[in-house]
Amino acid sequence: MDTTIKAPTAKRTRVSGIERSVQIMDLLSELGHPVSAYEIAKTVGAPVSTIYAIVEELQSRELLTRGPDNAIWLGPRLLRYGLAYEARMDLLGEAKHEMVRLARETGETVQVCFRDNGYMVVVAMVDGVGHFRISSDVGTRVPLNWTASGRLLLGHLPSDERRAAFGEYSKPSPTGLAETNADLLSEQAGRDFNERLAVQLGASEFSVACIASPIRDEAGACSATISIVLSEAKAKNNLETYADAVRGSAEAIERSLGRVQR
Repeated sequence: MDTTIKAPTAKRTRVSGIERSVQIMDLLSELGHPVSAYEIAKTVGAPVSTIYAIVEELQSRELLTRGPDNAIWLGPRLLRYGLAYEARMDLLGEAKHEMVRLARETGETVQVCFRDNGYMVVVAMVDGVGHFRISSDVGTRVPLNWTASGRLLLGHLPSDERRAAFGEYSKPSPTGLAETNADLLSEQAGRDFNERLAVQLGASEFSVACIASPIRDEAGACSATISIVLSEAKAKNNLETYADAVRGSAEAIERSLGRVQR
């Protein structure tokens, strides 16, 4: 009788074509610029032949496009899906009206932001009338610990969940001023959410401030934020006025959606 002990055979896992497609589109949206199919394969850890085949399939359906240099980018069909999704988002529709009003009242840039896993994403923006300009635009994604809005988007969670999220997602900012300690971030996020106000000064960009307030859903969780983005000097000189204005806008959006909060 053969008593040789055989090593267990490693279970092979097969990544579906749908999952690879999502990986490709996620990568492109994160990078923010076209890349080659080879670079995509190398980054997601897939065979080049597999990525080529999926890219060809998605390109034929206008979900991806190729540039003159054969670099891959997102396709025009995705815009249709995005617009259809946006049309059903009552929150964003109502928020846009309030964004315009707030931008006119303050003269500053106003943003609405959502959470995308470990990132804060700018989903809508109205420019201010002044000379001050910021580098972010719709679609900008930054780590949650860099911004006032990022803290608020986690602020409603239980403290242990906030701590775990900040521990996983926090990254040093270009200015070196963004807090990365998960315990401190968790405590501050909870306090900011309860006070309905978060302020960030120069953490993600030098001389840029963000004053944000949470837009809460029916359960009282932070589903989005509205924020004023302005120069750090102006924020420091008139913080109370800007804070009252952004809080008022968040409450106005909640009321327009029928969300009566305690």
